Parts: sequence; structure tokens; C-alpha cells
Amino acid sequence: MTNIFNTIKEGFIEIFKNPLSITALLGLMIIIIALIRFKKIKLDSKTMARIGLALALATILDFIKVIDLPNGIGSINLGSVVPIIVIALFYGPEIGMLTGLLFGLINLIISPYIVHPIQVLFDYPLPYMAVGLAGYFKDKKLLGASIGMFFKFIFHFISGVLFFGQFAPDGWSPVFYSFVANGAYVGSNLIIVFVLLIILPIDTIFKKSLSISR
Repeated sequence: MTNIFNTIKEGFIEIFKNPLSITALLGLMIIIIALIRFKKIKLDSKTMARIGLALALATILDFIKVIDLPNGIGSINLGSVVPIIVIALFYGPEIGMLTGLLFGLINLIISPYIVHPIQVLFDYPLPYMAVGLAGYFKDKKLLGASIGMFFKFIFHFISGVLFFGQFAPDGWSPVFYSFVANGAYVGSNLIIVFVLLIILPIDTIFKKSLSISR
């Protein structure tokens, strides 16, 4: 029995020595917790219709690229996360994160850049799901957008360090390269998000979407 416990203990030690294993466990834990919370969501037909409209609009905006960045970093687009943020602001973080998760999967199907299964997790479902955290700041949309995009950056940053370090220029560490590359990517998109959230009549758009979804 002692030998069995020692073997299990050594196995856990080896797992936690490996950054990739820790990252995989972290990602899976986040997904599991999110799925548990999603089970409590009650969706009526109007809410599902609005989520569908948000996903369609986010997909269209994602195709309108301002700059397509190299090496799997992503693209600066016309605010594809804005519909996710709007859903989160009006319906709360859980539905916002669910919408983000669904868009991440759609984005994976349409524009896949795959080097590893864990990289897929940290570059598609998790970062877009994080955008839904904006829903915790319902009355402060710019702060909410900033928080959601910050956590989106964190997931991309982790992916960049672990899987895209080979693209770092000479003399750059994978950490510094990922910070600069993903900071520029997420930061530029955040500026566009800010502009759209400021100039667009979000309340009016949301009310009109209600009439469309009927």
C-alpha cells in the first residue's frame, strides 16, 4: 500500500514539474467550472435568438480584418468581441461567457491555427469566454470591456509563452515576445472596442434586437 501511495505521489510531483501539465489542468478546471455554472442558466427563445444574432455579428466582424498578424498571433478586426460584451452587459457574465465560448468554437472552425491541443484551448474557447467577464461591470461598460480583454490577453499570453516561443526574434525570451505580441494584438483590438462602445447606441441596438428576435 505504501508503494502505491509513493507511486501516486511521485506521479503528481512529475505532473506539477511540467508547465504544460499545469497549464492543461488549469484550462480544464476553468472549463469544468464554467460548464457547471452554465448548467444553471435558463435560456428562453428570445435570449437564444439574441445570442444567435450576437454570434452571427461577431463572426461577420471577425472577417473584417484591419491587420492580419503573423505566426498565429491573430488579427486586428472590426470589434468582433463587441457583440459578446453587449450580451454580457445586458444578460450577465454567465450568458456572456457562454456566448464567448460558443464564438471561440466557431472561430476555431472558421480560422483554425493549431499547434497543440492545449494551445487550442488557450487560444480559442478560453480567451473568448473570458470576454464575458465584462458582465460583472454592467454599469461601467469600458471597465468591463477592459477586464474581459485583460483576461483574454492572459490566456493568449500563456499560449504564446508555451507554444510560440520559436517565433521570438533573436535575443527575446518567449515571455517577452508573447507579452509584446499579444499585448499589441489585444491592446489594438481593445482600442477599437472602446471606440465602438462609445459611439454605438448600445441600448437602442439591444432594444431593436428584441423586435427582430420576436
